[in-house]
Amino acid sequence: MSWLEHVNAAALAWLLEEDRANPAIRAFALRDRLDRPSDDPELRAAWAAIMASGPVPAILVAQHPEGYWQKPGGGYGKYRGTAWQIILLGSLGADPTNARVRRGCTYLLNHSVASTGGFSYNQRPAPGGVVHCLNGNLLAALIRLGWLDDPWVQQALGWQVRAITGEVPIQYYSSGTSGPDFACGDNRQQPCAWGATKVLNALLVVPPHQRTPLMERALAQGAQFLLRYDLAEADYPATERVSAAWFKLGFPLSYWSDVLETLAVLVALGYGHDPRLATAYRWLVAQQDVQGRWRLENTLNGKLWSDIERKGQPSKWVTLRALRVIKAVDESVVRA
Repeated sequence: MSWLEHVNAAALAWLLEEDRANPAIRAFALRDRLDRPSDDPELRAAWAAIMASGPVPAILVAQHPEGYWQKPGGGYGKYRGTAWQIILLGSLGADPTNARVRRGCTYLLNHSVASTGGFSYNQRPAPGGVVHCLNGNLLAALIRLGWLDDPWVQQALGWQVRAITGEVPIQYYSSGTSGPDFACGDNRQQPCAWGATKVLNALLVVPPHQRTPLMERALAQGAQFLLRYDLAEADYPATERVSAAWFKLGFPLSYWSDVLETLAVLVALGYGHDPRLATAYRWLVAQQDVQGRWRLENTLNGKLWSDIERKGQPSKWVTLRALRVIKAVDESVVRA
């Protein structure tokens, strides 16, 4: 039985329609939901549309000629600074060959990599400002934008897997990554599930044939950490209490994660039919409306260079994310 028999056909048609406000949706739906090949004329046209309307052109218009956004130098700059624009461009399907996209990536790489490796949230990229969530977000974006083989990206990947496994000694800092197994100073030196999800997502963007043995061990270690807790409850170690953000699905995601993103990572790692995910998966399916759509419940609107969808309304981005997981779970069951 195809995964398409488990979803509302109207929802898929909704994602496939041309939409000048969110043109990337059609491209991702054609590629990920209908498995169109890269040379498919409709898919090629959909990729081109991303650069012509919607949030990507708005982001690029705001770029300084030198390549940065908002202000020069490194640093966090949420949510209009350079680091966040690269994260967004990677998430929105921007053209990796576009001159302004490449200029922004080059500027980031020249101003945000700490001396020990990894991307720092500090204006002057000190090692104590390297944290899993930011490093994972930026690695995923840069790899999607064609920078996997760049020496700075390789250095950040190397720092990342060493920081997780602790197999190769590195310097930990109480203000940032404070120990192995995703420990973070912002979470009182406890392991951070948000950071773990971001990092695993980044490592999954690396093509399997280019993953080192240490990357594979980091992926396995991260999966076991996330599976030690009940994803349906999101009862991971927290500074005070379980964050409501886990259960408010949205796009784009920031430093936080949600049940859907973590499900997607674990399913991609081969746990689609694992009984430990069954309750969370049922929760996800139950969130759709009668038309098979999911609502936007968490948003950065008002903080970005361009708003994306409307809070409280059916969301193409969240629906796309959900259908990716449903398809992957279905395919993992078939393989099993």
